[in-house]
Amino acid sequence: MKWATYLSPETGAERAGVIVDEQIFGLGPEVSVLGLLGDDGSALAAAGERATRDPREVVSIGDVALCAPIPRPPSIRDSASFEAHLRAGFAGLGVPFDFDNWYRHPMIYFTNPHGLTGSRADIPAAAGSRKLDYELEVMAVVGREGTNVDVAEAEELIVGYCIFNDWSARDIQGYEVKFQVGPFKTKDWAMTTGPFLVTKDELEPFRKGNAFDLEMKAFVNGRQYSQGNLSDMYWSFAELVAYSARGTWVKPGDHIASGTVGTGCIVELSTREDAAEYPWLTVGDEVVLEVEGLGKLVNRIAEPLPIRELRPGV
Repeated sequence: MKWATYLSPETGAERAGVIVDEQIFGLGPEVSVLGLLGDDGSALAAAGERATRDPREVVSIGDVALCAPIPRPPSIRDSASFEAHLRAGFAGLGVPFDFDNWYRHPMIYFTNPHGLTGSRADIPAAAGSRKLDYELEVMAVVGREGTNVDVAEAEELIVGYCIFNDWSARDIQGYEVKFQVGPFKTKDWAMTTGPFLVTKDELEPFRKGNAFDLEMKAFVNGRQYSQGNLSDMYWSFAELVAYSARGTWVKPGDHIASGTVGTGCIVELSTREDAAEYPWLTVGDEVVLEVEGLGKLVNRIAEPLPIRELRPGV
């Protein structure tokens, strides 16, 4: 089952709906995807059956504005679970990385849920940056709460998956990474997820290795930049959820991302290939992330917001 959150053409308000072919079967304004989470998936399944049997409205996907499937998640955690990306990415930034430690512990950090948008939204460029980048990732969504769970229990907490673009400002990252406290303005200016939340049962036939045998691609202005496979993850989604819940809680709607697949960003491609072949993103560029079974996430870079100085020149 595929779920979307969209703006109703009838009222302009957010609606939750189920995808059937190229149409959205919408539920009433009192229903949200987040509000349907919290159990073993029964409420979500029942609502999906209700939507297809007796929808409040039926709209074409192409005729409505798509929001993030869960527009206001309780939290977003990102990770770095693809070794190829880490090796090329840190080399591109000129920063050493402790792989011995990474093999022992997942690399996870909190990021900003307030910058989350959906497919086809315009993405304002990061203020003050000249090195804008995309990151091709997949997001797991937590369906019910858990704490101190083992990996098998963590697997049961996942309700579904969607594509995730963790937009990055690489020139800002170049100095923030030296603080060794995690990215901040490097990342928090924009994040995009969607176009749909795909329930995990749809991906089970593709399970392989630590994830799923799903091809992942990225295109800039129609030209293919990236290609990888989700099954190359070193740390599984269940391991990421279990580690996130160690000594604390994960809650319904929490987002936990895979990190960038190998070749899944410009900073990495520029170290592998001729850098001139992979220029940084600029205003007007269209970025399409495509993951088999999860759809296409489409966004365009827009003009940045003005910088308000903290001090003269800062």
